[in-house]
Amino acid sequence: MFGLFRRSPNKPLIDKLHGEIMAGVLHPALYLHCGVPDTFDGRFEMLALHGGLVVRAINKLPAPGPELAQDLLDGIFRQHDATLREMGVGDVTVPKRMKKHAQAFAGRAFIYSEALDKMDEPALRVALARNVLSDENGADTPQAHALSAYVLALDAALATYGIEHFLAGRIGFPVPETKGAA
Repeated sequence: MFGLFRRSPNKPLIDKLHGEIMAGVLHPALYLHCGVPDTFDGRFEMLALHGGLVVRAINKLPAPGPELAQDLLDGIFRQHDATLREMGVGDVTVPKRMKKHAQAFAGRAFIYSEALDKMDEPALRVALARNVLSDENGADTPQAHALSAYVLALDAALATYGIEHFLAGRIGFPVPETKGAA
């Protein structure tokens, strides 16, 4: 399960990158203007989105990119496990929830990556509306457009970073658009 108990010599760096991802996940404009529900599920969707895109970007880089991407993914899930336990999810239930969340994370990462690789913004909006906004028919809403524009800007920004940028523990997320979204 993503090497959950594997020790990483990159732990301080992974912790710093995870903190950067969480700062992106918690940006108020995502919830106020892009329609992301401010719930555990909404925050998980933002974790899957931000974490998946950062892991994708790092994995495309030369060594030690792929190893760092795997360490970061492991770190994201290690922290997610701890969060579930802090929320009071029982020891018997945590593995089942982790499996479900890992599958959801991987599925979302795949569908977003596929849409981004094909530069298919309408497919990205449909996936975001379905997964994040919980609205199968909401791809043409102002919130879906705002969220899609944010994801495209985030993907473009991540593509400009070299391995040195990530090894310094920096990510730098764009600010979500607030005009035109309700």
